[in-house]
Amino acid sequence: MKHILALVSGNGTNLQALIDAERQSGLGNGSIAAVISDKPGIFALKRAKNAGIPAFTLLPDKNLPKQERRLDLSNRILAKALELKIDFIVCAGFLSILSGGIIAVYASRMINIHPSLLPKFGGQGMYGERVHRAVLASGETESGCTVHFVDAGADTGQIILQRAVPVLSNDTPETLAERIHVQEHAALVEAVRRTI
Repeated sequence: MKHILALVSGNGTNLQALIDAERQSGLGNGSIAAVISDKPGIFALKRAKNAGIPAFTLLPDKNLPKQERRLDLSNRILAKALELKIDFIVCAGFLSILSGGIIAVYASRMINIHPSLLPKFGGQGMYGERVHRAVLASGETESGCTVHFVDAGADTGQIILQRAVPVLSNDTPETLAERIHVQEHAALVEAVRRTI
């Protein structure tokens, strides 16, 4: 069995999709061994607790400059992952950008979900509602989600799979996000099954 570490920053619906899939033997030979959050008190931590999954909170050190802060957090996550004998990392709605050794150690064993059809609407500062607002402002007729391997860039890793949804004429960022969320959950589970 491959031990999966899920990294989270928010409500945890992608985490829940993984938990539900594992209960139905839908993660292949993967098992969620631990959850790490970069924010305290988020609902994703409650989801982990309810599922009996060990959860840890590792906060970015706001006293450090941005690049050092990223590297420091990445190094602490890497240390925890190695301590827990993690085989595979899933960024399941994780907003911190990782850097340093974790990228090399977990090359081709760390994936991320992004709420657009990359390479469109990706990169630093493009997350959550910002992505959907940008899609609507651009006049795109299609959006969706992308699961990709994590590399040293922001949303630049090799694409594993994408799922598309139409952009409707009366869409708001909220309605578009809602349709894409449904596809995100299925895409993330499928990507784990394909790559683990």
